[in-house]
Amino acid sequence: MSINQTASQIVQATARYEAFLATLSEADFQRNPADGVWSYAEVYSHIFEANLISLLALEKCVKGTAEEDKSALHPAVWLILFLGKFPPGKIKAPARIAAMVKKINPAEAKQLMVNFNRRLQELVPQVSQASPSQKAKHPRLGLLNARQWLRFIEIHTKHHEKQLYRIQKQLG
Repeated sequence: MSINQTASQIVQATARYEAFLATLSEADFQRNPADGVWSYAEVYSHIFEANLISLLALEKCVKGTAEEDKSALHPAVWLILFLGKFPPGKIKAPARIAAMVKKINPAEAKQLMVNFNRRLQELVPQVSQASPSQKAKHPRLGLLNARQWLRFIEIHTKHHEKQLYRIQKQLG
């Protein structure tokens, strides 16, 4: 998939998040469907805060301030990026990322999406010029270059869309 196609997929997924948010009441947005299960507010907080952090890593790769590394991806990471999805089953967010999750209100969720889309649009045109050996560390996937970070953002964004529908089903 090309850089522009990947970016387009991310923008389309974000638009679906925006449309879904518009269907929710403030109370539903905040409500946890069960103990230990994230609310919509927490999912939106996680996905867009994590995506903004991912864009910072992508930016380091683009600007040449990341780590120089010519090693190949681990085969499991390559497979995730190639297939465009995480392995089945629940994956816990890394502790540093999970600690950032908070209950936000719908206006904050909208602002996070605006900030994310703005930064994405600024960085995407630069991805094709980034050195493939400029890599920033992902907490679970290891060193990724700019193209791989962009692909990760797409996969991560789409992955959490499914979570929204699981919450919806649980809430009835």
